[in-house]
Amino acid sequence: MFDLAVFGSLFLTLFVIMDPPGITPIFLALTSGRPVKVQRRMAGQAALVAFGVIAVFGVCGQQILDYLHVSVPALMISGGLLLLLIALDLLTGKNDEPTQTKDVNVALVPLGMPLLAGPGAIVSVILAVQHADGLGGQVSVWTAIAAMHVVLWLTMRYSLLIIRLIKDGGVVLVTRLAGMMLSALAVQQIINGVTQVVNGG
Repeated sequence: MFDLAVFGSLFLTLFVIMDPPGITPIFLALTSGRPVKVQRRMAGQAALVAFGVIAVFGVCGQQILDYLHVSVPALMISGGLLLLLIALDLLTGKNDEPTQTKDVNVALVPLGMPLLAGPGAIVSVILAVQHADGLGGQVSVWTAIAAMHVVLWLTMRYSLLIIRLIKDGGVVLVTRLAGMMLSALAVQQIINGVTQVVNGG
């Protein structure tokens, strides 16, 4: 039987971690300058990549981490460092230079992973799948995961309307703000990972 409490708990947890409203300026910054059709496709690709990564870790995440001898804090620190590199590009304006970044599919990295399917979301899903009781619990968990990714896709797809309103100057401003937010998020993720290592030691 469908467990509404399990669904609601995981959905809210993922909503807070994946932060659809917060991803909007970052999505706009990373996809600016591309045709609207391409941006819409990238919104779908980012959501699908994130769902794919989350699904793989939901099914066999603990086994993957154990096999590679990778701890959760290590995953958090490496994800934070990757996000920090992207944030520095946004802050310094390197993301606006044409040839290097326009050909890169940012829907895969950093949008799909590690921005959306980051360490926090991966760990939450691994734990939720492990603790779900019976078929009803598993259905509730996977429904929450799917619903969250639909919300992410809708948020990114319709954030394109904002581009039409704010024009080029606004996109530059949003890019710098997104870089600042992303750098703070990256540093916090690294701090959380280091804290867990220290506490574990």
